[in-house]
Amino acid sequence: MDQPQNLRSMKQENIVEIADRLGQRFAATSLEDEDHFVADNIKALKEAGLVEAGVPVELGGGGATIDELAEMLRVLARHCGSTALAFSMHTHQVAIPAWRFTHQKVAAVEPLLKRIANERIILLSSGGSDWIAGSGKAEKVDGGYRITARKVFTSAAPIGDLLMTGAVDEATNEVLHFGLPMNSPHVKVLDTWHTLGMRGTGSHDVMIDGHVVPDAAIALRRKAGQWHPLFQIIATIAFPLVYSVYLGVAESARDIAVGLAKKRKPDSHVLKLVGEMDTALRAAQLARRSMLEAVARNAPSAESINEVMMGRQLVGQNAIRAVELAMEASGGAGFYRAQGLERRFRDIQGARYHPLQSGPQAEYAGAMALGLPIDTIF
Repeated sequence: MDQPQNLRSMKQENIVEIADRLGQRFAATSLEDEDHFVADNIKALKEAGLVEAGVPVELGGGGATIDELAEMLRVLARHCGSTALAFSMHTHQVAIPAWRFTHQKVAAVEPLLKRIANERIILLSSGGSDWIAGSGKAEKVDGGYRITARKVFTSAAPIGDLLMTGAVDEATNEVLHFGLPMNSPHVKVLDTWHTLGMRGTGSHDVMIDGHVVPDAAIALRRKAGQWHPLFQIIATIAFPLVYSVYLGVAESARDIAVGLAKKRKPDSHVLKLVGEMDTALRAAQLARRSMLEAVARNAPSAESINEVMMGRQLVGQNAIRAVELAMEASGGAGFYRAQGLERRFRDIQGARYHPLQSGPQAEYAGAMALGLPIDTIF
């Protein structure tokens, strides 16, 4: 691979422009088969150099900031929500070690970041199944741990190279974190992703049955069921990127609805719907901005989690509301698949399900306001 050529091209055309150009191509084929994993789209993003966009320049990457990565994902989502959401899971897994390298001078993340830049490997996140409580079983054996687990919501599973995951050592009640090669004979992708929306993300379950992780490959040990400083970094950085995707979906739904509404004779009812839609969308945009401002302070903490998770709720709620209003404002035309609006209506529903969901988020915010412990609220 000609890395210098890639870096030169990324300077000539920034990652947001690349995402927009490729996204227009993705949109042209997005109606063909929604259940089909967007493998060709991810390959195109890889060929364009976006896989390593967030890796620091000195390690061979594009050196993109969190703001730039968020914009890349937002613009991509305007064209294809599934591609953007699947790619956001890789993107945040790159952004987190890049932040640790840049701001905490953590040398241990260098080999991973260099692999991403040099080999353009795709990182997978097992998301909800590896939240604060952890999941799966890590059994101590000679020289390492035998892993038995089923990881759900593993976006881009069919094309991933390395699953960033963990398992629980029941003997110590610790979650062990490690990268697991997807080409292991003990790893299998199960065909489980048949869903309401975001159908092309390939977020299948991954079964791990007996893969042994060497002791030296354990990157972190932490108490199960409790917030850890690393998860303060993860929660602060990851969710502004993921929710940039849902904002992009809502913005594109709004544009479709306005286009359809303009074809009809306007009345006060339509004016009201469109006005409410734009107001909800603006609330989502402002909330996403607040999330990125929390990241920009470069001080992950319980407080930054609170700010980001309030923003996550506000983006999600208002993006969903904006798309609901778009369906109404567009009239019967919006009910047809060819318009692309009903797909966005289904895709936006995914905003409900990422951590922290509404109950834990409100409990976390309440505990913060009252000065009570938040260590086990997740």
